[in-house]
Amino acid sequence: MQIDITGHHVDVTEALKAHVHEKFTRLERHFDKLVDIHVILTVERKEAQKAEANLHVSGQDMHAEAVTDDMYASIDAMINKLDRQIVKHKEKLTSHR
Repeated sequence: MQIDITGHHVDVTEALKAHVHEKFTRLERHFDKLVDIHVILTVERKEAQKAEANLHVSGQDMHAEAVTDDMYASIDAMINKLDRQIVKHKEKLTSHR
C-alpha cells in the first residue's frame, strides 16, 4: 500500500502524516488489497478544512471527501466514508447469489 499525501494551502506536518497512516491501517483490516492511495489536505476558507482521498483497489477506484472545522476530524470523517465503501465493495466481491 502506497500513500501519497499532498497539501493545498497547508503544510503537511509529520503529525498529520502519522494520523493519516494510522487511520489507513484501519482500512487494511477490512480489505488488504489496497494498491494506491492519494490523500489531499486542503484549507479552503478560514474555517473549512477539507480532506479527500482517491483510493485504487483491485478492480475499482473510490473517492471520499469530508469538510469540517478541524483537519483531524476531516480525516476521520473521510476514513469512515472510505471504510463503508470498502466494506460494501468486499461484500459485492464475496456475494454468492
